[in-house]
Amino acid sequence: MKNVVLIGFMGTGKTSVGRLLAARLGCSFHDLDKKIEERCGMSIPAMFAKHGEPYFRAREKEAVHDAAGRTRLVIATGGGTVKDPENVALLRQNGILVALIADIDTILARTAAYGARPVLDNADAGDRRAAIAQLLKERSGLYEGADLTVDTTGRSPLEIAEYIVQATRIWRK
Repeated sequence: MKNVVLIGFMGTGKTSVGRLLAARLGCSFHDLDKKIEERCGMSIPAMFAKHGEPYFRAREKEAVHDAAGRTRLVIATGGGTVKDPENVALLRQNGILVALIADIDTILARTAAYGARPVLDNADAGDRRAAIAQLLKERSGLYEGADLTVDTTGRSPLEIAEYIVQATRIWRK
């Protein structure tokens, strides 16, 4: 069975939907960010602070390579994983790319806590809404190549997971 790879901007529901989707499909859930943290022995914000974004992106590429070589996974990527075309190509080899999207208000509500999202925290400059809008604009084309796009605005993670199960049925075989 092919992997189901959840891509999308931070706060669109990749982790919460991914856990439910994996359970529904009888697959393992593979959260790339958590795997990177476990391997490195520190949180992503700590990695950014201590080593910078290039260090994190190199660890992310390693994690993508490891996950892409496996099967029967639901993979939740980090919001910026798709910035690297090599990551996308690796994930697509044995996976169905599902882009989760949401409107700015939803993303703003889901990412309101500071300290957990270093890219957004660094771009914030006192106006989180503007930072989200700018980052969404910069990344918009990155999610357009997905096999399926699902808007998570106003929908529960369970509803989204059920929709993805049905919508990807033919591709997963």
